[in-house]
Amino acid sequence: MSELTHFNRRGEAHMVDVGDKPVTQREALAEGRITMQDDTLARIRAGDHKKGDVLGIARVAGIMAAKRTADLVPLCHPLPLTAVSIDFELEDSPPAVRCRARVRTGGQTGVEMEALTAVQIALLTIYDMCKAVDRGMVMTDIGLLEKRGGKSGEWRRDAADK
Repeated sequence: MSELTHFNRRGEAHMVDVGDKPVTQREALAEGRITMQDDTLARIRAGDHKKGDVLGIARVAGIMAAKRTADLVPLCHPLPLTAVSIDFELEDSPPAVRCRARVRTGGQTGVEMEALTAVQIALLTIYDMCKAVDRGMVMTDIGLLEKRGGKSGEWRRDAADK
């Protein structure tokens, strides 16, 4: 990795100027999980939670979060997203919901922050909807899995860890 780009020569925070960068297709995939009690997972799986469709609402929350990332992360550029997909996988042992968010844009900067924000807000929404029956849920393993596009090209967590 090179230097931290969100600081100027005097060490002050600033928004990176991406104006001279070419527009390229960019994509990022992030994931995370929320662990919970068996009964909480059973309620989510059955779809009979009294607040409604937990995963459906969490999916919409994740999409909305990706679109609002620049409002939440101070030095993040607002981007015209071309696609956001949120997928969930129910895991039995230990009981958990895994969330993956894939975000795409044609732009001058990447969408890693949007994918990470989408995952975190989707998981936080699951927590919010289920906290009345399980306050011990834990969000964990949130991170970037891969990114494509831009000057730095392609990056994959599995390749970076070797």
